Amino acid sequence: MELLTKKKLTLVSGRSNRPLAEEIAAELGEALGPVELSAFANGELHCRYGESIRGSDVFIIQTHASCDGLSINDAIMEHLIMVDAARRASAKRITVVAPFFGYARQDRKAEGREPITAKLLANMFATAGAKRLVSVDLHSGQIQGFFDGPVDHLTAMPVLVEWMEENLDGDLVMVSPDAGRVKVAERYANRLEADLAIVHKRRIKGEKHLVEAREVVGEVEGRTCVLIDDMIDTAGTIVAAAEQLKAHGAKHVYAAATHGVFSDPAIDRLKNSVLEKLVVTNTLPLPPDKDIDKIEVLSAARIIADALDAVFEDTSVSEIFDGANQS
Repeated sequence: MELLTKKKLTLVSGRSNRPLAEEIAAELGEALGPVELSAFANGELHCRYGESIRGSDVFIIQTHASCDGLSINDAIMEHLIMVDAARRASAKRITVVAPFFGYARQDRKAEGREPITAKLLANMFATAGAKRLVSVDLHSGQIQGFFDGPVDHLTAMPVLVEWMEENLDGDLVMVSPDAGRVKVAERYANRLEADLAIVHKRRIKGEKHLVEAREVVGEVEGRTCVLIDDMIDTAGTIVAAAEQLKAHGAKHVYAAATHGVFSDPAIDRLKNSVLEKLVVTNTLPLPPDKDIDKIEVLSAARIIADALDAVFEDTSVSEIFDGANQS
C-alpha cells in the first residue's frame, strides 16, 4: 500500500480580537474554521470544533487581552482549551498564534518572592498540546527560550517603518524611552538611516506604574523625534519621555509601538501629552471609547499571515524580515 500524505491548513480563532484573525485569514485566502465557544452557567469555558480537524496543521489565533466581556485571563484560558480540544481531535500539529502574548513582562524575578509567569504560560501551552508558538514583538527575547518547541518571533517593524517613510519628513531621530529598548530603536534607526537618542528613566521602586524621565542622551534639538517601544500600557513612560524631548528642543515628537494596551489612565495621559501622533498595530483591539485622534492603528495581519504561510510550507520565517526579528 502506498499512501501520499496531504497537508491541510486549518485556521481558527478565539473571541479576543477576532477582526484581526479574519484579516489574517483573508490575507491567506482561507476561511476561519467553525468553532463553538461558549460558557457554562458558572463561567467555565467550553470549546467544540464544528468539523473534523484530524491530521490538520491547526493554527489557533487568540490575542491575550480583555475584549467583549472576556478578561485577559479568560482569553488565555480559552486559548488553552482550544489547544487541548484540537489535540484530542487528532490535529497533526498545533500552532499557538498569540499576536500579543500575555504575562510577558514577568519574564524574570525583579524582586524577591515573585513569579516568572511568562515561563508558566509557556509551560501551560506546551502541556495543553501546542507544538509551536508564533507571537509579535515579545517584551523580551528570552521568552523564546521558555517554550520548548519552535518559536517564531515576528516583528511589526516593517509596518511601522512603512508608515514613518510615508508620513514623516525632515531630520529623523529614533528615540529609546529607556535603556532596555536601545537595541530595538537602533534597528529602526539603521533601517531609516536616522540618528539614535536615549531617554534615561528611573522606575520608582515598589511602584509598578510610576516612572521618572531624567535626561536625554543624543542631539534632538530642532528635529523630528520618534519614540520606539514594544507596548504602551499606562503611557507613563512614553509621555514622560516625550516631555523630556520637548524640553530639550525637539521640533516634533511622535511615538510608535506594536501593542496598544492602554490601561487607565493611558488615554487621558495621551490626550494631554506633547505627542503629536501615536502609531500602534492591531495586535490588540482598540475599543471605541479609547479611539482618539492622536492614535493611529495599523494592521499587522500581513506580516502574521506571511509567517503562518511560511510555517505551513516549511520555509524560512526570518527571511520575511531579513533577519530583523532575530535580534
